[in-house]
Amino acid sequence: MDAVRGLLMDESFLVTEDGSGNVRFIPGAELLLRRLQHSKLFVAISYVDSVSFSRVAFVKNVATEYSFDLIMFNISGLDEALNKILLSWGGVEGRYFYLTFRKDEDIFLKLRNPTWTIIIRASEDGVKTSTQHQIISSVEELPLMLSRFNKSLLNDGSILTVGYVMKSSREHDFVKRGAFPMYPTPNGLMFIPLSFDVSLVSQIRQVDIVLHKATDEIIDIDPHKFFYCSQGITFSKGMQELRRCIDDHPAFCMIDPIDNIYPLLDRLRIQQILLGLDNINMENRCKIRAPHFLQVDTFDKPDLVEKLEEAKLAFPYIVKPQVACGVTYAHDMAIVFQMDDFKDLNVPLPAIVQEYVDHGSFIYKFYVLGEKVFYAIRQSTPNANMLLLSSRENGSKPIIFDSLKSLPKAQGHQNCENRISSDSINEVLDVELVTNAAQWLRRTLNLTILGFDVVIQEGSGDHVVVDVNYLPSFKEIPNEVAVPAFWDALKSAYKTAKSKLDLMIQYYPPVLDHSVQQTDLVEVMVELHGLEIFKQAFNSALEVEGDANINPRLVQVISSPRQFYLVFWKIINIFPNLMHS
Repeated sequence: MDAVRGLLMDESFLVTEDGSGNVRFIPGAELLLRRLQHSKLFVAISYVDSVSFSRVAFVKNVATEYSFDLIMFNISGLDEALNKILLSWGGVEGRYFYLTFRKDEDIFLKLRNPTWTIIIRASEDGVKTSTQHQIISSVEELPLMLSRFNKSLLNDGSILTVGYVMKSSREHDFVKRGAFPMYPTPNGLMFIPLSFDVSLVSQIRQVDIVLHKATDEIIDIDPHKFFYCSQGITFSKGMQELRRCIDDHPAFCMIDPIDNIYPLLDRLRIQQILLGLDNINMENRCKIRAPHFLQVDTFDKPDLVEKLEEAKLAFPYIVKPQVACGVTYAHDMAIVFQMDDFKDLNVPLPAIVQEYVDHGSFIYKFYVLGEKVFYAIRQSTPNANMLLLSSRENGSKPIIFDSLKSLPKAQGHQNCENRISSDSINEVLDVELVTNAAQWLRRTLNLTILGFDVVIQEGSGDHVVVDVNYLPSFKEIPNEVAVPAFWDALKSAYKTAKSKLDLMIQYYPPVLDHSVQQTDLVEVMVELHGLEIFKQAFNSALEVEGDANINPRLVQVISSPRQFYLVFWKIINIFPNLMHS
């Protein structure tokens, strides 16, 4: 594969000095180094023999911290130094970048050959791109240039660029596992971060797939408005711009469409979806199900006791905010043991009162990466009797906790369940049953990557799904199996999206022709698929509740041809079987 294999960075590309001679990173350099550390690229830092002692000392520490090679250049020994660095990289064939801020014609002359490409970080006086070198204005542009360069070298469609958006701590977890390499993966993916500080339009044009954790970009949620649709959710300005870019290119591959993750923001909606697990249960086998639950808008309703009984709930309960993620309070929870515990309970409303399942203090973390399903076992909260003892020792108060920071533990008591061997734990798990449930969830939610938690109820053996989330870190799964499965899931999702576009062009070429009357196209769709299935798809795409009494002429509610195209694309994504019906 004739792609860029290594980067040789002159120290001037990364560092500068202030007026007092103190050496420091230029903006963005430190983040770039963290990304390059696990990029699958060979990386070295160079310096010329004339630079100051303080700069040399600084870059030596940097090279040591990030495990990069370090090499000194002088004119007389330049060839030897270059050969040395290539040998340290194993002598692998490929292309290499030399990155610098300092314009040194002697070094440039030595590197003017097909193997090396010179990248200059532009100075204030301006440097023009030429046949001998390329220009970037900031270090943040390097990943995008690297991707563009590699795709031009391998101009056969074999390389796909994945642009990703997520908070820095989450990105770091993926990067350090080698999940976001800048060198093509075995199945042809390269990863680059998308920056909200640079024009998103120019970045989107260079990528094939956008991978996002949109919930990282939620600023606020109004719990009284957002349920079932996007109203009430305030995203960051960057995410709003990204959504506009995607809306203008509705056939673009986004993993996953933001509309598809909305149900996972709402614990009530999650619970309602999980009720469908009953459809995959079989006789004479253990059961997989949702926990019993009740949605409440207040804790002081006179009929709360009756409502809890109707929902088949018995003490203790676990109480969770209905908002599942995206805001700080989404993980403020409580375990209550009596009705008095609801008085002044510090759990945000509306809330979900959920069955607390005795499960021997072990939880199964399942991860769905496309067609593949993995799981890991983690220690969990104690059984109810142990929690009750802890509550009594604390004045018989409800147990309040943040599920992201710490889980309730049995205080002062040895929980015998914790001594169960991992072999005996695995024996009670019906892997086939939960795997079937995993694929059912993937199809139902129309998501590529998701995670969910299962506990096994003591006594009944019921497998109870207690949480579902989008794009989990799957850090409990070994890198050597999880990361390739992650790459395969992304590639497969891209192929599926592309096949949908091809089918759309094949079956409905007028969709791409804005001169065609939308009513004519709807008549074709209704004739092929029937009015009822089209009404169902149309209502869902427009987030219309109930029967909108759709007929071919009512498509006029759509304001523009581009919006019709967007709705059509949503239809075939929400109902993937529509194209084949």
